[in-house]
Amino acid sequence: MLPASIQITGELLSAAEVQDICESLKEDGVRLLSVRGCQLSDRDFGRVCASVAESRSLAQLNLNLGVVSSISRTRHLADALKTNRSLQTLFLHGSPLLDAGLVALNPALSTHPTLVCLDLGDCMLGEEALALICGMLPPDGAKSGLRELTLSANPRIGSKGWARFAIAVAHSSQLRVLNLDYNPLGDQIAAMLAVAVASSRTLEVLDLEGTGLTNQSAQVFLDMVENYPTSLRVLVLAENDISPELQQQISDLLSEGEEEDNREAPPSLRGHASSTEKHQPLPWLPHSNSGPPMVLLTSGLGESLLAETEM
Repeated sequence: MLPASIQITGELLSAAEVQDICESLKEDGVRLLSVRGCQLSDRDFGRVCASVAESRSLAQLNLNLGVVSSISRTRHLADALKTNRSLQTLFLHGSPLLDAGLVALNPALSTHPTLVCLDLGDCMLGEEALALICGMLPPDGAKSGLRELTLSANPRIGSKGWARFAIAVAHSSQLRVLNLDYNPLGDQIAAMLAVAVASSRTLEVLDLEGTGLTNQSAQVFLDMVENYPTSLRVLVLAENDISPELQQQISDLLSEGEEEDNREAPPSLRGHASSTEKHQPLPWLPHSNSGPPMVLLTSGLGESLLAETEM
């Protein structure tokens, strides 16, 4: 029997329900487990984590909206991740981790052999946590790292932390999707990120919705896509003080770059990059790569890896 999905939202989980979840995990009967916004005792949370450690089928774990609510729960999760070898996607959006929580999780996250998608949005992270996250974006020739990273709404991170992060993004050999929406970045940090995007050979999706940008940032991105080859295909600039005209110009240039790739490729490869895999559909990507590059003028990026559960 193929592994199933367990998706429960915003409920008070009984001991019997937790027992059923644990047994399914231990029997390798679960591929996706989502208990976003659910309430359960510390003891039951520890039981779930112990079962996650044993599971060989679990690929996606959604603990969004405060399920990991204390440092003791964070440590239980870290212990589980040190043993688990199947997880590909971990959602912790809306968990009060703070820097201390990321310090506890980091050894397990940074060495996990299959983890490629991580959501740490709205986790109250600061400079220390972001420095550890930089280590999850190894440079070319190093160990494998994250392919999709969400750091939305972590306003405690300052300009120094974002500057260091931009350097890590520029040299990452894996990262393809980066969500930084609703962080107070401003034009200065956006300029650093534009340099990182120009340097990256893999980054395809960048979400900067609601990050305090102006036409100044848009002009930098326009210059980048106009004058330098880039893997970027989707740029989200909604909820910023940027003119529709500038956004349209960026969109048009990204579209032209895709059309040139198609013309240069042999007929059998049109629609894909001719020499790399950067535009080929990947099973973990949250966006279809069949459409043209774009600047999104409305909010929302769609679902993340495996796309079977909502945030």
